[in-house]
Amino acid sequence: MSGWRLLLTRPAEECAALAATLEAQRIHSASLPLLAIEALAETPQQRTTMLELDRYAAVVVVSKPAARLTLKLLRRYWPQQPAGQAWFSVGAATGAILADYGLDVSWPAVGDDSEALLALPRLADAISAPHPKVLILRGEGGRELIADTLRARGAHVDSLELYRRYLPDYPCDRLMKLVRSERLNAMVVSSGQGLQSLRELAGFDWSALRELPLFVPSPRVAEMAAALGAKRIVDCRGAGTAALLAALRDTPGPAS
Repeated sequence: MSGWRLLLTRPAEECAALAATLEAQRIHSASLPLLAIEALAETPQQRTTMLELDRYAAVVVVSKPAARLTLKLLRRYWPQQPAGQAWFSVGAATGAILADYGLDVSWPAVGDDSEALLALPRLADAISAPHPKVLILRGEGGRELIADTLRARGAHVDSLELYRRYLPDYPCDRLMKLVRSERLNAMVVSSGQGLQSLRELAGFDWSALRELPLFVPSPRVAEMAAALGAKRIVDCRGAGTAALLAALRDTPGPAS
C-alpha cells in the first residue's frame, strides 16, 4: 500500500487522526480540509426539544460532529439519561462516540450511510409501538431520506440542526499546488458535501484531477462522483479508517 500518496479532505481534526494512522501503515498523505464545522447558536426550539428528549422512542445521530454536540447538550439537560431509549448512528465512528458516553446505540455492521441504517431490524423494533416519535440530530441542510422514510413507516419525526459545514477560504490554485508539490496520486472524500467542496475548489483543474483515483464512502457518493466526471472511483463501503485501509489494500496501487 505504500505506493499511495493521498489527498485527505476531512475536517482538520479528523484529517490529523487519519494521517497518523496512514503514516503508521507507511502511506503518505497531505491534508486539505474541505469541510469546516461551525456549531449553530442554541435556539428556543432546540432547548424545548432537548428538555422533552424522553418522549422520543428513538434518537438518530447522523455524523461525528452531531454526536459531539449532542453529548454537550446531554451534559447540560440530561445528566441522567432517559431510561430505555434506543439510539442509532450513521456509521461506526459516530456510534463509538455515543457508546463511550454510555448510550445504548446501534449502527449498521456494513455501510456508513442512511440506507444501511434504515435497514437495521432494531430501528424497526424501536418504532413498532403506536405513534412513535423519532428525533434526528444532524447538520444544517442534511439529507431527508431518514426522516422521509421513517415518516412513511408511521413515525412522527423531528429534526434538530446542530451545526453547519462550509468550505474554508482557500486560494483558487491551492488544491492543484498541493497535489503537485506532494506528488499525490489519489484523493479521499468522506461525504457527498466533501465531494462537492472538492469539485468547487478544483475549478478548471477538475479536468486533470478527475483522472486520479477517488476513494468515496458509499454507493450514493460514488454515483455523485461519476456524475461529476470522475474516472477512477473506489467505493470504500464505509467512511471510517478501516474501510479506507481495506479499499487501499484491495485496489491496485499506482505504478512505481
